[in-house]
Amino acid sequence: MTNLTLYPADIAEMSVSQIARLSPLQKHEISKNLIEASAFLKKQLAKLDAALEQEYAAKAKSALLESGRDFGTAHINDGPLRIKFDLPKKVTWDQKQLGDIAERVAASGDQVKSYIDIKLSVSESRYTNWPPALQQQFAAARTVDAGKPSFTLTLDQEVL
Repeated sequence: MTNLTLYPADIAEMSVSQIARLSPLQKHEISKNLIEASAFLKKQLAKLDAALEQEYAAKAKSALLESGRDFGTAHINDGPLRIKFDLPKKVTWDQKQLGDIAERVAASGDQVKSYIDIKLSVSESRYTNWPPALQQQFAAARTVDAGKPSFTLTLDQEVL
């Protein structure tokens, strides 16, 4: 095998058409190098995030509390460095309890939609296992769109 050396910096200078015209081995190498680079950067970003949290989270959370908030954005300084700290509120709802409440609201005569956002869905595996007559009843409410395609490149063993 020849020494292939296409790295992310090389790829940045190439157009999509140029990349498309590369040999299969070069495309494989690009894929492998970018996946490795992405994994490396992800690990390094996680390490930096952990260091920033270790260094600044307590001070930033204190700034939030001093402003009378548990969540939101706070700005703190470390010498010449200005740090924007964002602590979003993450709310989850117990689905069983919400269902029980929705039933009580409906039983009292109120519109459930006035209080609770309702999103109905059918799992695709459940739908495909239904008999055709039942599928037909739901067909008009069902839209199928393509998701984002993905490619996984591997090499034949004999090329290696």
